[in-house]
Amino acid sequence: MADLRFTLQATFFSFLVIHKARRSYHPQARSLRNPMPQDLHAQRQAIASSQISLADALNQARQASVSSACAQVYISHPAQLLAEAAQSATQEARRNQASSGPLAGLPISVKDLFDVAGERTQAGSTVLTDAAPALTDCPAVARLRNAGGLIAGRTNMSEFAYSGVGINPHYGTPVNPADSLVARVPGGSSSGAAVSVATGAAAVGLGSDTGGSIRIPAALCGLVGFKSTARLVPTAGALPLSTTLDTVCAITRSVRDAVTVHEVLADRRVALTGKPLSASRFAVPRNLMQGGLDATVASAFEHSLRVLRAAGAEIVEIELDEINELTSINATGGLSAAESYAWHRQLIGQRQSDYDPRVALRILKGASMSAADYIALLAARQQWIVRMNQRMNGFDAMLSPTVPMVAPAIADLIDDDAFFRVNGLLLRNPAVVNMLDGCAISLPCYTPEQAHNQLPVGLMLWHSALQDDNVLDAALQVETALNLAHTH
Repeated sequence: MADLRFTLQATFFSFLVIHKARRSYHPQARSLRNPMPQDLHAQRQAIASSQISLADALNQARQASVSSACAQVYISHPAQLLAEAAQSATQEARRNQASSGPLAGLPISVKDLFDVAGERTQAGSTVLTDAAPALTDCPAVARLRNAGGLIAGRTNMSEFAYSGVGINPHYGTPVNPADSLVARVPGGSSSGAAVSVATGAAAVGLGSDTGGSIRIPAALCGLVGFKSTARLVPTAGALPLSTTLDTVCAITRSVRDAVTVHEVLADRRVALTGKPLSASRFAVPRNLMQGGLDATVASAFEHSLRVLRAAGAEIVEIELDEINELTSINATGGLSAAESYAWHRQLIGQRQSDYDPRVALRILKGASMSAADYIALLAARQQWIVRMNQRMNGFDAMLSPTVPMVAPAIADLIDDDAFFRVNGLLLRNPAVVNMLDGCAISLPCYTPEQAHNQLPVGLMLWHSALQDDNVLDAALQVETALNLAHTH
């Protein structure tokens, strides 16, 4: 009987997901035929040169935030705050007081995972609606605020950050703005963060990445997502999924923005050498990460490799069979299951019926893991990291498709089997980097004919722990080469 109740509940939640997506979606949502809003750097330069006022930039963001393309994006809506900030910016301009800091007073969306002073952190769930508001900003939010960012609103997400798809049955699912005809998933778990940036409602989307939750929505929405080495940014004040794997990071519109935002979040300077592609050496793992690519992703990835080779980069295909070991290493359930269950076990015991059933199912897998299983998993991971690092030595970065598919339609995932199959595929490649304790960036890649009429594809550059600066340096060069190839 309990299994039957759970199945009926899951079916009802799936109906809610599709119903809300259909209700909120409008065909006027941004398609790839329309230009992406300017990145943070371009906006900052335009404000500094008086081409546009900060007040006008904030009003544009406000208009985007209340548009149909932003339906279901915000849990706490920023429109009033942006209007007040625009009025304040106008008054400051009259007093000749320019906004300072690298974020220039521009709006930053905050995933509903982070503490913001005076606000309730609910992690995209309804089971924490009676939680007390946060007393202080978490370190990540405080650093963004201190750098001149306007904390503009809390974004929707996969409940408790436990999905790479981005569907939320409680607050609705933000629709991927890359398709003007079909309501598609945005990717998760930082779903609202990605759509807020893609639509122009925010210049930066603060999020988290435990198995790809920044890079997956960045890839599916045509954005840039940088996952730093986890230890570089404090996770305090962020509701945990996996205390071992969680990384605090952000979604942006360009690699240069990713560098700036990482510097703010990590409170450190990134060392950029400007190493040219002609002096760069990349590895392309030909294993599980290349399996099952859809035609659009396969074409865009191969085109990107050709562009980089033409620019002089050395690209070496390697097997990297160690990646195939992850299935056996995680056979007892994995770190996310064990560590999420440790946090949720009392709450889910009392209120399981209020959880998204698909999330509850994954959390409860941690209940069967023993302490010995968990300790063995940690040890196996460390041994695996050592072997992986040895294989990657001598390369500037690994190159892989971020995810093996373009964004699927929300309506195609109402069935649990379809949902979990897609979720597994979306997480497959980026989760390797989290297990590696590494760093990675996803940036858009297209073939010339895809750039204007196909769904987004992500190219992932990745490496081991504390190789962040080298990965960002390489990504700047790769982004430039790909952009040049698309304009000629």
